[in-house]
Amino acid sequence: MAATADIAHDAVDHLAQERVDHRFKGLPPDAEGTTVAELAAERRSLFTGGFTTPVLALSAEALEHNLDVMERYSSGQGLAFAPHGKTSMAPQLFRRQLERGAWGITAAVPAQVRVYRAFGVRRIFLANEVVDAAALRWLAGELAADPELRIITYVDSVRGVELMDAALREAGSPRPLEVVIELGATGGRTGVRDDAECTRIADAVAGTATLRLVGFAGYEAEIPDADGELVRAWLRRMTGLAVAFDAAGRFAGVEEIVVSAGGSAWFDAVAEVFAELPPLSAPVLKLLRSGAYVTHDDGLYRGKTPFNRRPGDDGLRPAFRLWTQVVSRPEPGRAYLNAGKRDVSYDAGLPEPQVVRSARDGSLRPAQGMRVIGLADQHAFVELGPDAELEVGDWVGLGVSHPCTVFEKWPMIPLASADGTVTDYVRTFF
Repeated sequence: MAATADIAHDAVDHLAQERVDHRFKGLPPDAEGTTVAELAAERRSLFTGGFTTPVLALSAEALEHNLDVMERYSSGQGLAFAPHGKTSMAPQLFRRQLERGAWGITAAVPAQVRVYRAFGVRRIFLANEVVDAAALRWLAGELAADPELRIITYVDSVRGVELMDAALREAGSPRPLEVVIELGATGGRTGVRDDAECTRIADAVAGTATLRLVGFAGYEAEIPDADGELVRAWLRRMTGLAVAFDAAGRFAGVEEIVVSAGGSAWFDAVAEVFAELPPLSAPVLKLLRSGAYVTHDDGLYRGKTPFNRRPGDDGLRPAFRLWTQVVSRPEPGRAYLNAGKRDVSYDAGLPEPQVVRSARDGSLRPAQGMRVIGLADQHAFVELGPDAELEVGDWVGLGVSHPCTVFEKWPMIPLASADGTVTDYVRTFF
């Protein structure tokens, strides 16, 4: 893997010098005061090395596989890749994504950009219209401080353009902030609804010295009742606008024309439609922004991944497993685990029991006849079938759905190999 200058390696490396303490749930209490590097060097077992439950583990093998799959997919489809960093907010993972050929990292809000800049990320796609004057002044300062920094952000209203221009002029922005018009869909989320408004926004941008229009972008998964036909039609509308605006000279002088879309459910449609773009007056940066791929999941994205529509492909693998323990068996057919809403996502499906590790002898067996039916703050309610075997003290490994809302609950995540050996720790910043 080639090193990249688009992240500050010393800042990422310095994370290994952080001291382990009470802030990091699940980590061994007897490791208090050691550095992350020292703890990683001990190569402790996730199961017998003093970790306390619940503890979230990231599979080293699945992570590497997923990084490899998306690197090959995006390059093979002629797409640049700016994975959405809000999924993990983990600089160590950003570095691995950049080393695997990512163009840059996507952000949703300026607070995330601040984290990226603290670790030296130099190509940032900010997928939101920023109208906060304080945030815009800070962005202007970053552009002034680093001539190699590239930030591209959304515009979706004339009023937004006015607010951005005023704040950037006040800050004395040294160079124009690159913007793309966000295309939306009726009943969806943000973004422009009609072509005439796109033209008005482009005119407003052209009337400023602080902004430069470079393309179009959006998020296809927010189309109401999205399916393949609707998504492709929306994407073709976006590329058609890019072609029309280029023909009208609205991108004159830009080094690259940007078109960007693609969450983790429809990136195959993005690749297909972006491949149809004709040559334009400048090179086209076809930017994919999928983020959840890095860990995939055992729920939402397991069902929606485009690799399900590509027979024969070795698709993504779930990389998260939340290890919990049975703390109560108060009645037949019911068990309670010591993990709940504070530990695992529940916005897109409940966790899935997958494997049981016996508290008696450490043996592993499939979690048959078990179903999580509810979560409290610190407990999972498990319904047991007549053949389910489970006793107090057993460890239960849960698959999770929607990794974006799992990462945020864990400031330090053990990276474990298939045999349970913990080889590293991933720090998150939410």
